[in-house]
Amino acid sequence: MTDQPRTGTPEPPMGTGPSEPLPVVVGVDGSDHSLAALDWAVAAARSRQAPLVALIAYSVPIFAASGMDGGYASIDDAVIRDGANAVLTAALKGVDASGVDVRVAVESGDAAGVLLSWSERAQLLVVGSRGRGGFVGRLLGSVSGALPAHARCPVVTVPPADKRADRVEDVVVAAVDGSEHARMAVLVAAEEATRAHLPLRLLCALPPITATMAWVPAPLDRDGMRNDVNEQMIAGTRWLGHHFPDLDISYELIDGVPVDVVVAASASVRLVVLGTRGRGGFAGMLLGSTSRGVQAHARGPVMVVPDRDDPRLADRPSYGPMA
Repeated sequence: MTDQPRTGTPEPPMGTGPSEPLPVVVGVDGSDHSLAALDWAVAAARSRQAPLVALIAYSVPIFAASGMDGGYASIDDAVIRDGANAVLTAALKGVDASGVDVRVAVESGDAAGVLLSWSERAQLLVVGSRGRGGFVGRLLGSVSGALPAHARCPVVTVPPADKRADRVEDVVVAAVDGSEHARMAVLVAAEEATRAHLPLRLLCALPPITATMAWVPAPLDRDGMRNDVNEQMIAGTRWLGHHFPDLDISYELIDGVPVDVVVAASASVRLVVLGTRGRGGFAGMLLGSTSRGVQAHARGPVMVVPDRDDPRLADRPSYGPMA
């Protein structure tokens, strides 16, 4: 780890050399949630052999001074920056960063905006599920909710350890709903599982039939729909196995509301991976509004993967039925 914290964007820019990987970037604000995120990010950087950027963002409050006629006063930027730097330094003392190249960045600006800017030059953003608020930054909460929809790299939200189940299964879970976004997330989940030497489980939730299905002109064949989804899961597993032949891959089809199913899984597995948006409609809706529900209530780390082109998606139809 560097001896002294540096402020601003590290120079020279990381990830631009011929061999240096893009960094893992973690948002820190001193809260228990962000410290849990920092621990997770250190381990992620170590497994990727990538540098870690511990980032704190702050804004300088401007307030109306009661003794001034319509005037304004502001707190000195240097005072706020020093306080943010102290929070960051204290946080880094509490983690085991051995073997990780840790760099720091203290930046002025809206926390979500700063993190989104970093997502363009990071391989992974890591944040806690809530932040402390106050002068240091409110890094999370509303900020963590804003990141996955706009970030250019995957975003991992990490809740405190006390939300976890007593026993955590060594498996990576990818939530799927038949959408292209979910297939992209599955590829990233397979990469994560391979890197961690863990098996991968594909998880699909089949939502209950509700009054919203009243417009369907004929009774819905629930068993037929389940069989169709099961065939799609088998085909998807074959496709993924072709691209990751050494990975232990299984799948599970569960009846239930997608948010509830994924949140329950998050309590007892190493990582849950989602796409940014789902299919919508009765057969899926895993993401979009559902992803926000999962992030808000998840009991373990959740990774949201942005949509992007991947040549491995092209051969999926040749492996069997798709949604």
